[in-house]
Amino acid sequence: MHVRNKHRQGYDFAQLCIANPALKQYLITNPRGEDTIDFADRAAIIALNQALLCCDYGVKFWQLPEPFLCPPVPGRADYIHALADLLADDNQGTPPTGKQVRCLDIGTGANLIYPLIGQAEYGWQFTGSDINPMAVSVAQTIAKANGLGIKIKQQKDERAIFRGVISAKDYYQLTLCNPPFHESEQAAQAGTARKWRNLGKVPQNAKLNFGGHAPELWCPGGELAFIKTMIEESQMFAEQVGWFTSLVSKKDNLAALKKALQAVKPSDIRVIEMQQGQKVSRFIAWRF
Repeated sequence: MHVRNKHRQGYDFAQLCIANPALKQYLITNPRGEDTIDFADRAAIIALNQALLCCDYGVKFWQLPEPFLCPPVPGRADYIHALADLLADDNQGTPPTGKQVRCLDIGTGANLIYPLIGQAEYGWQFTGSDINPMAVSVAQTIAKANGLGIKIKQQKDERAIFRGVISAKDYYQLTLCNPPFHESEQAAQAGTARKWRNLGKVPQNAKLNFGGHAPELWCPGGELAFIKTMIEESQMFAEQVGWFTSLVSKKDNLAALKKALQAVKPSDIRVIEMQQGQKVSRFIAWRF
């Protein structure tokens, strides 16, 4: 993980149970005799996230109703820290901090995870957008309950990403996004089935998986189509955004995305890899 990631050394479950006593009921012992949880249990993951957010990021209230996606906090933190390094390149090698750094989280979701981590770690000012009115409502509740000045905007046009969200007077140092990966509900269900098989388990209810639904998990054309739309629209806001960025789950999509970027002629294109254990993730970034 990133050198500034608070979760590099694993989880201190004793400390986390103090932060969130509800976590204790989900503790199990692994073959090495260490405390852990069942990471296929949504309730256990939510309790863990509540503890992590409270203990490490000062978030006192965090609730996530069904069917919203329950994110892994360490991986989300890595994206924030990598973005800080990207901004540091134009700040004499030091990650900039404070509210003067304004960020737009596209598809912030009900979990609001990136603004919560980014504001706690660097003091950045966040705006989140989402097309789902229920997700917007839940995210607003989390922000308000924690006294955070995070703005949440609803994207009302399902064909748009930045349009209708970035107003004429806005400027953002960066945008970030975890785009929907799958091309359809069927593809998402197949992906969920693979996760269960890899865990050696059969879900009691096939529809109750690891959390998430449209548009969190799928959209027409999947992540490739979504990011291509983002690239096309980014031209319209070239003077209002420093860096446009998006996670890219499928490495094979990079070639097509670079080709799409070349067509809009940005001044800089970067692909930045992040590693969490054996898993390698990445995001693509561009600016005009």
